[in-house]
Amino acid sequence: MSERLMLLDTAGLYFRAFYGVPDKVRSPDGMPVNAARGLLDMIAKLVSTYEPSHLVACWDDDWRPQWRVNLIPSYKTHRVEVEIESGPDVEEVPDPLEAQLPLIREELQLLGIPIVGAAEHEADDVIGSLATQSSIPVDVVTGDRDLIQLVDDAAQVRVIYTGRGMSNLDVLDDAAVATKYGILPSQYADFAVLRGDPSDGLPGVAGVGEKTAASLLATHGDLTGILDAARAGEGMSAGVRGKILAAEDYLSVAPTVVQVVRTLTLDVPDSRLHHADAHAIEEFGTRYGLGTSLRRAADALAGAR
Repeated sequence: MSERLMLLDTAGLYFRAFYGVPDKVRSPDGMPVNAARGLLDMIAKLVSTYEPSHLVACWDDDWRPQWRVNLIPSYKTHRVEVEIESGPDVEEVPDPLEAQLPLIREELQLLGIPIVGAAEHEADDVIGSLATQSSIPVDVVTGDRDLIQLVDDAAQVRVIYTGRGMSNLDVLDDAAVATKYGILPSQYADFAVLRGDPSDGLPGVAGVGEKTAASLLATHGDLTGILDAARAGEGMSAGVRGKILAAEDYLSVAPTVVQVVRTLTLDVPDSRLHHADAHAIEEFGTRYGLGTSLRRAADALAGAR
């Protein structure tokens, strides 16, 4: 079997599971386990379908790093519930989901799936670093469009995009990105900067949408080329030039916010798929009412191995 590393955008998956599986799914003692069970079902499907040899659950140790907020204060502001004076802001996580996070970590560990995060960095940065530094092909599983910037046929990195749901997974390679957005994956970060992204609190360039952003990148290559052309008054209409020049302050900092970090030095335990301890799986599954889903995930991991 050829080797392939699968990187999970774990928070994106367990949020999707929490809202996709009814909250009446509970453990024998009444604790909600819908996110924990839904995540197991997702892992079973992903591993069975794409047959990775290695699997890592990437974690948000800091979902809204201060260094990104310092550059763009609106970054993810709509997701903030409270501000803690001595630490980072916290994301608004429903209490029933918050209560399941220790359980989710425990089930991943039981299955032998390493959980990897990095201080002052998001899971996106962990994914970017592991994907860029990998010596084997990589599948990035995410519903976050920002990670499309990692797609690279030459490096054998593709994105399994969950944005349309687990029944409609999209496998994004160079050609798929070009077809969908009219740009190269290597241009995606600049494309996102220009277009903006309300879900991340990125304003974008006022009056520049996806079509204009793609056209500018097709003509000028990257954001630096676009700014050079705007300053020189060449290669774009006066209206677009004005919009670009009016946004120069934003454009000077936004790329650092949007581009995922690819250079983190990460301590990753053995990520090769393992046979889980059958007795531990049975006991844990019975205790939390996860038996069928947990066994299915364990069987998928064993089968892919």
